[in-house]
Amino acid sequence: MRIRRCGSLDLSGRVRFKLGAGVGHADDYILAFDRALRGAGFSDYNLLRVSSVLPPGALPSDEIPLPKGYLLPIAYGEKSSSERGALIGAAVAVAVPKDPENVGIIMEVTGNEPSSVLMDKAEALARQAMADRGIEVAAVYRTGADTTVGDGVSCVFAGVALWRDPS
Repeated sequence: MRIRRCGSLDLSGRVRFKLGAGVGHADDYILAFDRALRGAGFSDYNLLRVSSVLPPGALPSDEIPLPKGYLLPIAYGEKSSSERGALIGAAVAVAVPKDPENVGIIMEVTGNEPSSVLMDKAEALARQAMADRGIEVAAVYRTGADTTVGDGVSCVFAGVALWRDPS
């Protein structure tokens, strides 16, 4: 059987990652979600949700060099609500290993807390998951978003996109 690689889904070789977080408000959920994706910088891709492992040797990036419309592997957390006055938040943290031969860990959390609290939680979880694996942490990257729900539906999103570096 021959295995065929599928563009942005092939996470062999040099892998890049980008964190993003955003907030969206609208009259219905799907538009609020789309606006949160736009705020996070991921709205022009077809997101493929993945679990929380950062491939060995992955490096951070400020931009996604893939063509718009591509499938984009991403670990994310999102929360929505239409309860006026409710606080909602989402955060992600990426623990990068000291040894680039090891995997890193991505943790996503959501809740009814400020993003600063959720980012602390996501970081603690990522550090603990690395400790559970006996892997030393070189750096932690994190981001989050929160909002107070007004009229209609609000959505918060935080994610870590992964792709094979095309260069």
